[in-house]
Amino acid sequence: MATFVLIAGAGGDPAYWRWVVPQLEARGHEAVTVDLPGEDDSAGFDEYADVIVETVGDRKNVVLVAQSLAGFSAPMACDRIDAAMIIMVAAMTPKPGESAGEWWDASGQTEARRASDEALGRDPDAPFDPFFTFLHDVPPDRLAELPPEAVRRQSGTPFEKPWPLAKWPDVPTRFLLCQEDRLFPAEFQRRIVKQRLGITPDEMPGGHLPAFARPVELAERLVGYLRK
Repeated sequence: MATFVLIAGAGGDPAYWRWVVPQLEARGHEAVTVDLPGEDDSAGFDEYADVIVETVGDRKNVVLVAQSLAGFSAPMACDRIDAAMIIMVAAMTPKPGESAGEWWDASGQTEARRASDEALGRDPDAPFDPFFTFLHDVPPDRLAELPPEAVRRQSGTPFEKPWPLAKWPDVPTRFLLCQEDRLFPAEFQRRIVKQRLGITPDEMPGGHLPAFARPVELAERLVGYLRK
């Protein structure tokens, strides 16, 4: 049995994982969700890492699953827990000394997203549309079941300070990109993950929020990393 520690992205709540948790448990594993202080303007990635460490407690050989913005905070917790693996899911890959606010332009995400929007027939300067960007592949019946708390306000505080690690932690790392991700387009992820982590990402169908759109496949993918 493994313990999967599930960390949602910006504005995310533990409820983001509500359909993934039972899938992991049905496969014989423990699934623990992290309740980050995303709405707290006094909290940055240091505090987020503290919460991850507190959530893990004395568990051994944990697998950190980092969705989106959690790609910054998950590796920061590794020197204080018994981490067996990091699995990045549609995640932001940080670079030492670069803030999450700088990441968008420095990584090339801004340009990649604009090109993706144009290719899909959307004006890249149009107002943000969460249905277009995040929920386009979520089945209607599941959309109707989304709890209000699944999306929170996200403080801008974590985006301000440079990422403090000098290098990526010495923990086996896997990256799972989503091929129809409209926030972090697939070709962008293939390039940046190779550049910054030195690995080739794995791929699955769907958009930026696979825990909503494809929870069964996501759980199977996560468990599959243990088999490898």
